[in-house]
This record gives sequence, C-alpha cells and structure tokens, in this order.
Amino acid sequence: MKIAEIKEMSTSDLVERIETEAVNYNHMILNHSISPLDNPAVIKQLRRTIARMKTELRERELNNK
Repeated sequence: MKIAEIKEMSTSDLVERIETEAVNYNHMILNHSISPLDNPAVIKQLRRTIARMKTELRERELNNK
C-alpha cells in the first residue's frame, strides 16, 4: 500500500485497517513457522505497510493537538 493511499483513508478506517493487517501479519508469521511460505518477502512488506499506517496515524494525532 502506498503512502498516498494511506493518507486518503479516514482515521477510523486507518485504525480498523491496522488492526486487520496486524492480525493477518500474526497469522502469516505463525503459518511461516509451521510450513515455509512460497514468498517470505510478503511478511516484510506487510510489516512495513503496518508501520507506514501507524506512522500516519501518529502524525494525525500530533497535528490534532
């Protein structure tokens, strides 16, 4: 997910998406430990996407104060 797409999302959608992606990430890590994924780079991309969304959410919190 690109930064521009994240910035277009509303705050409530962003929070919901972070929760969903975090659950997806945890399932992916668990599945990868049991049997290797075809493309383990997906884990890295998902982790970075979550970080981008959290960064945008934090920026919004700081701007609203």
